[in-house]
Amino acid sequence: LMTQHRIHVAQAKVLILGLTFKENCPDIRNTRVTDIIDELHRYNAEIEVFDPWADPEESKQELGIELVDQLENNRYDAIILSVAHRQFKEMGGEAIRALGKKESVVFDVKYILDNQFADAYL
Repeated sequence: LMTQHRIHVAQAKVLILGLTFKENCPDIRNTRVTDIIDELHRYNAEIEVFDPWADPEESKQELGIELVDQLENNRYDAIILSVAHRQFKEMGGEAIRALGKKESVVFDVKYILDNQFADAYL
């Protein structure tokens, strides 16, 4: 999807919203989000993960993933909405889209955004 939008994947800043195994739950055991992270690392993307439910210390110790605690508008080349936490639903599509640069892409794995805010769904 990034390539289709002429975004270079190598060194692209990618935000992953959600790390836990399921929505509104702090459990990171058996999370499949790590597969997304591993694949993007193979392309040398710069990945940031934000999850208001996951414990930052446990995420670092168990998965080697440092969570960001603040989101910044106009920062990311791609945003992957991977867990349907209520906080992300409450943010809404406009706020999530605003995190990305003007030419960014939003990939909604969980179908929580309206079509006008997501470029693709799983």
